[in-house]
Amino acid sequence: MPRPRLHDPDVILDAVESLAVASGPAAVTIRAISAAVGVSNGALYHTFGSRAGLLARAWLRAGRRFLAAQTALVDRAPSGAEAVVAAADAPAVFAEQHPDSSLLLLTVRREELLDPGLPDEIATDLEDLQASLVGMMIRLAVGVWDRKDAAAVDTITACIVDLPTAILLRRNRLGSKTARHQLRAAVKAVLDVGPPPERTTP
Repeated sequence: MPRPRLHDPDVILDAVESLAVASGPAAVTIRAISAAVGVSNGALYHTFGSRAGLLARAWLRAGRRFLAAQTALVDRAPSGAEAVVAAADAPAVFAEQHPDSSLLLLTVRREELLDPGLPDEIATDLEDLQASLVGMMIRLAVGVWDRKDAAAVDTITACIVDLPTAILLRRNRLGSKTARHQLRAAVKAVLDVGPPPERTTP
């Protein structure tokens, strides 16, 4: 079997995902990944810099995959409200498309990646991904209420972060059609109530 080439980092990042999901983030070490994929420790250090960099790059790939899946669902939605429902359902759809990436995002929190030795470019990429997720929330708030103030974005956050976490993720119900129907109903109920009135500066 040919040895994996580092110009195809997905092979390495796949191994990081699998190991983190199976045995926890602490199991992701340069030595363990080297043994799993047949690439030397030195080559991994040269490409990824450190264990922290390796795990962060795998997490970033998973986060970008999720955002791409969520954006595709939102783009296909026929209305602003349906776009929010679609965005809320994204974790379930993503888990079907990329099960290990989904589990990695559930296993490792973004805050755990912010190691002091993390390369600046990866730290910047993490910030950029977070900004993109916030941008999605603003887009949805504008689409439903033509608003992008904090209260409107907070209501969207409840719909696409808090409710999916409570109904699907914490109870391990990503594969439950009933849970997804419950989520849809819950999101629509929150949207029907809407955010509080926008504050105006006297």
